[in-house]
Amino acid sequence: MNASTKQSMMAGAAPAPTSPAPSHAPAPPPLDAPAVVEIRNLSTVFGEGADAFTVHKDLDLTVRKGEIVSLVGGSGTGKTVLLRHILGLTRPTTGAVTVLGHPASDLTTEGATSRVGMLFQHGALFSAFNVLDNIGFALKEQGTLPQDVIHDAALVKLQMAGLKPEVATRMPADLSGGMIKRVALARALIMDPPLLLLDEPTAGLDPNGSDEFCELLKELHATLGLTVIMVTHDLDSLFALSTTVAVLAEKRVIVTGTPAEVVHFDHPFIHHFFLGDRGRRAMEALPPELAGFPVKES
Repeated sequence: MNASTKQSMMAGAAPAPTSPAPSHAPAPPPLDAPAVVEIRNLSTVFGEGADAFTVHKDLDLTVRKGEIVSLVGGSGTGKTVLLRHILGLTRPTTGAVTVLGHPASDLTTEGATSRVGMLFQHGALFSAFNVLDNIGFALKEQGTLPQDVIHDAALVKLQMAGLKPEVATRMPADLSGGMIKRVALARALIMDPPLLLLDEPTAGLDPNGSDEFCELLKELHATLGLTVIMVTHDLDSLFALSTTVAVLAEKRVIVTGTPAEVVHFDHPFIHHFFLGDRGRRAMEALPPELAGFPVKES
């Protein structure tokens, strides 16, 4: 028992829970699983003329049903921009983005929350709404359901996210960072979307909170049959969750594969990101049988 645990017990508080035992990432879906997201020949250019700046050029990516795809890349490689294209919030300069068989641009006109859920990096909860009102916001905006149905649906999602019913009336300012993440996740899932986008889902969490949130995401992925795309710099979360890693560099996706496959791809960014001290520590949890697979280039 360490000193902080002793102090907590002396103060009458329950000792902090230990981190869950590490477990492997979910198994990849079959190769013939249908595509949920297809990106073809995508280019993104900001500015005009001499001030034009190219973020993506001839980028291709396919995300299949049931995958958990981690987007990794250096600063400025356009990871969050790519999420915005998938959400239909922005349009690429050229190329096509298809989500569930429809152009991503259609998501902004009708039924977006029923097809795609989004967990923002810092939660982005509405500060003037309590927890339950935040979770049920999309249902209320539809204006087709009575308030008691919205209340019950939001309460179900709250508990699915691992929070107790008594949290429902709290305001965002009264929540811890981990609780904010869970409320935001419950809100993202309120319409039961088949596709979930995550922007740095474990950013700001301590190691124990990060491990618990990863376990929650794995449970929901399996229970709800979700397809997940996440941007992350957290190697522990990447190895815990990813069925697939897509590496952005040189304005495109240079390689996709399982984490163990991608590690063996010869590129300076991959050497720095995965094979530096942090990467090697994170990879110690990988089972040895995952090493040595060939990689597949995009």
